[in-house]
Amino acid sequence: MTDKPTAPPIPLTVLGAGAMGTALVRAWLAAGHPVTVWNRTPARAEALAAEGATVARTAAEAVSANRLVIACLLDDASVGAALAGVDLTGRDLVNLTTGTPADGRTRAAWATARGARFLDGGIMAVPPMIGDADSGGYVFYSGSSALFAEHRDTLAVPAGTRYVGEDPGFAALHDVALLSAMTGMFAGVSHAFALIRREDVAPKDFAPLLADWLTAMAPAVHLTAEQLERGDYSHGVVSNLAMQVAGNATLLRTAEEQGVSAELLTPYTGLMERWLAEGHGEEDGTGVVELLEVGRNPR
Repeated sequence: MTDKPTAPPIPLTVLGAGAMGTALVRAWLAAGHPVTVWNRTPARAEALAAEGATVARTAAEAVSANRLVIACLLDDASVGAALAGVDLTGRDLVNLTTGTPADGRTRAAWATARGARFLDGGIMAVPPMIGDADSGGYVFYSGSSALFAEHRDTLAVPAGTRYVGEDPGFAALHDVALLSAMTGMFAGVSHAFALIRREDVAPKDFAPLLADWLTAMAPAVHLTAEQLERGDYSHGVVSNLAMQVAGNATLLRTAEEQGVSAELLTPYTGLMERWLAEGHGEEDGTGVVELLEVGRNPR
């Protein structure tokens, strides 16, 4: 669920004034929240002073200024380094630094041991989307449900909020899962443009066709989800795996003819061939998910 802020502005601290941190600070300032900001490189934080932010000299000073503390730093190690030795007792630490599920769980235990409540976050937006209610950007949150409920309206100021559970690793898990899917999509997009590059096909004319096709195919994720939950990969199959693998030969041969490397395709087509070889030709390609699980137990 995406929430809209309704509560009066409260003061908060932001650790990190990079591109994303700066965008967050500006969004909260614009909404009337008093913001204390700290950055390891002081000049970046000082630039926000003219916009109304209070600049702290140290991370400890910034944390002591407010109960709600937002961390948006380079990586998990940066969070640990910035807050080393800082008293977190009674603080609400919301970590919007990109990390892994294990980072989130470990950092949650670390914060709790130091007397703080903890939320981890995964930002599904780029800086220009922050503070724009119509951008579609949002942030996954996981960890303390009480912390989220108390600060939900404040957290919803820069971008929409989606709480995904008490497990502090779930925000990063959702974030990275979506980003991984995006990476795979961009790999396919790169391959598609490479195929047409040497031909009399204008990329700008091809782009709308590609975008429309990807949009039309996207709903297939719902069938994949249903098949996984049923444990029945033959449910609702339109084009079975045997047909898909046969069709892959044309994709690979076309790449060869066009002088294009198939290295973005072959990892996936190879997995499809393996699942087919295990006797799943009448199923969909969903079984590839099982092949990706390390130490899997074949059905």
